[in-house]
Amino acid sequence: MSEGKRRVRVIALGGTIAMTAKDGHAGVIPALDAQVLVAAVPGLNALARIEAESFARVPGAHLTLSDLLRLARRIEQLIGEGVEGVVVTQGTDTIEESAMALDLLLATEQPVIVTGAMRDPARPGADGPANVRGAVLAAASDRARGMGVLVAMNDEIHAARFVRKAHTSRPSAFVSAGAGPVGWTAEDRVRIPLRLSRRVHIGLPPQTEKIAAVALVTAALGDDGRALGTLPGHGYQGVVVAGFGVGHVAGRTVESLARLAREMPVVLASRTGAGETFTGTYGFPGSERDLLGKGLIPAGVLAAPQARVLLALALSAGWSATSITAAYDALSG
Repeated sequence: MSEGKRRVRVIALGGTIAMTAKDGHAGVIPALDAQVLVAAVPGLNALARIEAESFARVPGAHLTLSDLLRLARRIEQLIGEGVEGVVVTQGTDTIEESAMALDLLLATEQPVIVTGAMRDPARPGADGPANVRGAVLAAASDRARGMGVLVAMNDEIHAARFVRKAHTSRPSAFVSAGAGPVGWTAEDRVRIPLRLSRRVHIGLPPQTEKIAAVALVTAALGDDGRALGTLPGHGYQGVVVAGFGVGHVAGRTVESLARLAREMPVVLASRTGAGETFTGTYGFPGSERDLLGKGLIPAGVLAAPQARVLLALALSAGWSATSITAAYDALSG
């Protein structure tokens, strides 16, 4: 291998990309390590000096924010040792949240790319090898420097703050709703014509291991909000509400949310998955003006799951409500 190639570490967490059938199990389970994933991609060593590391072997749904904090610290260690790009492979169920967490926790300029697969390796048209190749291309590219954590899937490159999983099973499941991908790969070239204006970094003390508990509550037709009052008793330190449309809730839930906002940060997001939370258009009870006037914090462009990640990490770092509000605004551009 040429010494001119960048040093890229592929870190495997498990997920569909690493799943296969095993004796005694019905259905596929995480079984393949990072070395196997790397070996399945023809010509990968021609793109970079590839190193492989197995960090976990779990479904994406089993990952926690504490796992991602440990992963972020491992990535920082690797970059300090001279690694010039990192690829994280994991289950697609939680890629949008994992990428968001790593984006907030890491301050590095070096590329960190998250990828996975919608089809396990034994299925026809398995997309894992192509996605790993695209992720390595991005991780080895100067174009990805300074962009924060990116997601490479299906030949597209997405910013962590915008990416969404928008389909249960198609290889094209990942989109950046309302913004579009920031780039793509083609003919082993990386194109990233769109640059992010601002990034947010949440630095946690080295001794931090436990992440603040934040609930995610979705508004639904006819909901009376009775569950909201129980949240403090369950140990939650913050709440994200995925409201209707631009940030609305049923009128009968307003007082419960107002009481919660006097006890802990309550963030108002949208359940639609695209677009930003409004702040000043509607004025009826349960509208965004009403809720923000009662102390709720607008999530801006962040979808509710990603808004929850930011709030949990910010609370763990001891941030004030003012700093949390400013972070959502900064990520909205």
